[in-house]
Amino acid sequence: MEKLCSGCLKHGCTNRNNMFQKKQCIKKLHVVDWLSNIKPPFLLDNCDLVEVQFKNDRKEFFHNTEKINLCKGDFVTVESKSSGYDIGIVTLTGELVRLQIRNKNSTSGYSNIRKIYRKSTEKEIYIWNVSKKKELKCLLKAKKIAKSLNLSMKICDVEYQGDGEKATFYYTAKDRIDFRKLIKELALAFRIRIEMRQIGYRQEAAKIGGIGSCGRELCCSTWLKNFKSVTTNSARYQQLSINIEKLTGQCSKLKCCLNYELDAYLSAIKDFPDINCKIHTEKGIAQCMKIDVFKKQMWFSYIKNPNTWFRIEIKKIKDILENNIKNKISPPLEKLSTIDVIQKTELTFK
Repeated sequence: MEKLCSGCLKHGCTNRNNMFQKKQCIKKLHVVDWLSNIKPPFLLDNCDLVEVQFKNDRKEFFHNTEKINLCKGDFVTVESKSSGYDIGIVTLTGELVRLQIRNKNSTSGYSNIRKIYRKSTEKEIYIWNVSKKKELKCLLKAKKIAKSLNLSMKICDVEYQGDGEKATFYYTAKDRIDFRKLIKELALAFRIRIEMRQIGYRQEAAKIGGIGSCGRELCCSTWLKNFKSVTTNSARYQQLSINIEKLTGQCSKLKCCLNYELDAYLSAIKDFPDINCKIHTEKGIAQCMKIDVFKKQMWFSYIKNPNTWFRIEIKKIKDILENNIKNKISPPLEKLSTIDVIQKTELTFK
């Protein structure tokens, strides 16, 4: 009986090992095809679109024009953008593929989708595996060539085409790069067709992978598909200190997880008064120092004594602000705060 590899057991896939088809565990988590065993109603034809995954997180959609019986995990030989063919692994079939295309906001239309030739043969898979083994050596050598040409770019990944006739070099750069000389040098060194493709720093982190500060694998390299813009306002709304070293990820950009709970904070903050508001008390004017979003409380201190903070519920703050508008002065913070007081002390070193 064939056994599952340890990587397959980790990711929960059902790929089998044999002499010619050592199926790799797909790093990027994919959609569960829960409609695979359900026949479409009203005798409609099954969707002939198939989602195929290549190295790392690169996924594309193809037409199954030959009506090949495909299942998740099958190796397929597909049409490439240029001459030759490419090899990938089927990750999704059936009606869910259309939903995936809609989720990715694909505007290219169905006419530009390429087709699947056949299930990959043992010879094609062997050539593909041999080509993959060259990728690391090519990456190291390409970095040396780029450094010798004094190009301000970082080559982060190399991907061979399934037939081994073409290699795509992914790189990151701040400015526009003239890499015509680099392409000539790479073509002479590797004797294949070269394609240079620039990617962003977030895409680079997704390709390389790693462990985040939370102790888990990076979201971009496991399940995150679309990158949304993240600003420092996301941290301010969640009452986080603006410490760039802690807020940035391995891509040197703000962490994507800052947006995960942002909607919950924004909906909770709607009930709060303006954080810049000031209240007039019998002991003087007080200003807001901090808010507790989930306990619905605000910390206030006198402007003349900012080291002592008083925690007050937002209902009382709203009443005080209404009374201040009517020129009514509220009692001192000591009487308003029935919970606790924090004394902020400054340490001085001699």
